[in-house]
Amino acid sequence: MEKQDLEFRGNIVDVSGERIFKGVVIVRDKKIIEVREEDTPENHYILPGLIDAHIHIESSMLVPSEFARLAVVHGTVGTVSDPHEIANVLGIEGVRFMIENGKQVPFKFYFGASSCVPATGFETAGGSLGVAELDEMLQSDDILYLSEMMNFPGVIYGDEQVAQKLALAKKYGKPVDGHAPGLTGELAEKYIRAGISTDHECFSMEEAEEKIKYGMKILIREGSAAKNFEALSGLIHEHPGMVMFCSDDKHPNDLVSGHINQLVKRAFSLGYNKLKVLRCATFNPVMHYHLDAGLLRKGDPADFIVVDDLENFNIQETYIDGLKVAENGKTLIPSVEVTPVNQFNAEPIRPEDLVIRPEGKRIRVIQAVDGQLVTGSVIMDARIEDNQVKPDPENDLLKIAVINRYYPAPPAIGFVQGFGLKSGAIASCVAHDSHNIIAVGADDESLVAAINAIVTSKGGISVAANNEVLVLPLPVAGIMSERDGFQVAELYYLLDEKVRKILKSTLKAPYMTLSFMALLVIPDLKLSDKGLFDGRTFSFATLFDK
Repeated sequence: MEKQDLEFRGNIVDVSGERIFKGVVIVRDKKIIEVREEDTPENHYILPGLIDAHIHIESSMLVPSEFARLAVVHGTVGTVSDPHEIANVLGIEGVRFMIENGKQVPFKFYFGASSCVPATGFETAGGSLGVAELDEMLQSDDILYLSEMMNFPGVIYGDEQVAQKLALAKKYGKPVDGHAPGLTGELAEKYIRAGISTDHECFSMEEAEEKIKYGMKILIREGSAAKNFEALSGLIHEHPGMVMFCSDDKHPNDLVSGHINQLVKRAFSLGYNKLKVLRCATFNPVMHYHLDAGLLRKGDPADFIVVDDLENFNIQETYIDGLKVAENGKTLIPSVEVTPVNQFNAEPIRPEDLVIRPEGKRIRVIQAVDGQLVTGSVIMDARIEDNQVKPDPENDLLKIAVINRYYPAPPAIGFVQGFGLKSGAIASCVAHDSHNIIAVGADDESLVAAINAIVTSKGGISVAANNEVLVLPLPVAGIMSERDGFQVAELYYLLDEKVRKILKSTLKAPYMTLSFMALLVIPDLKLSDKGLFDGRTFSFATLFDK
């Protein structure tokens, strides 16, 4: 029996031709066979599905199949996904896990070959992707691009391995994503001329416009921690063909609330041309990365969404390859069974492992910045009692520790401002880029309790408060759950609320901010499992300012 053609009537949003008209979309065998102008009483809008132009799926703490179940509710049909996080834990086998799990659901995951694994030699990672591994990956149809080239000094100053990686992307005709926060002037031009085509790390319009001048596409990012929409939204009007939307990192509770649709609605509310906004969320990433996601044209895959109007932008239905995958806030994608993969060999610690003996009266302190990946660095008076340097929560001076999760080793310890905890501790095994255990706390006993809860779970996030410990286990590579995504989001929300309401953290997303305190490639001061690290000089720093 022949399958019947499916017809969808309403206001057709033609992002390619930049016009809106009444009409009908006809679908047969996963493809759009006709888009016809025709008067219809239907008042809803039909438009291409949304694309996240840069995300690390792992940061949602969900495996790809579960991420898809949540994302389609918000009109997302595809993601340009850098599997950098799992690659740092498990190497190429971790990337294969992501690809295969993603293929089990109707969603368009476009994975890249992670260019900087490990990100630096100043931390302990579990995986490595060298030139040989990248060559193998870039030959695969499952790998669409070389993902963010964080080693911008290596690009600028001609590091041989970096040059070989860039040459591979050129050889296989695949774009290269960038990562160069604050880079401007001649150095930015040199970086871009090397073949780097995008950046999602711009802080200001001036930086973004300079990079656009040299031919680089700019991704406007709104994630759970890093948020650049306010600073960069003017690009939508000034350079609509050079802009895409992305989330970069999205925690599960935030993904339940929204995705790229939130950036679209926000841009609409600011009065930007709606078709230009929608091109940033659909047409631009499809064209830049050569995606097989549909743009509502004859012959395209039937990937589209139905919304009530272009003001409220409520997603009523989402279709991928002609299959309805979400309707009125409900996912229609079933969960799939997941067998966890992992590499976790840390052992429990004791309070004495966290003791710091004074070597001076002043210490170098990390300053966390709410909503940003960058940190500050400040010299402060140490609180010294009983021949120990102790936290001072009254002055927001907390202890921070990073513990190697790949083999037993002494903790690296420092101090941090900006978290605002008045008591207790939080810990996480989601710690970019190597995903060792990272923890911040007001006292050593709470830190030990939070850290050991993660050790017992072989990965997760935890909070120690009022002599109780709550943990969200993440047994897949120590950074993702195999459970239903909506349940994970609910448990994550409970932990997050506890940190803010009971421990009194002043951060909007304390766990997301925590996860970036070990990200050495973003300045100024960070902490790896090997010690304090100065991101400006790219060298280790001392705790004590002697």
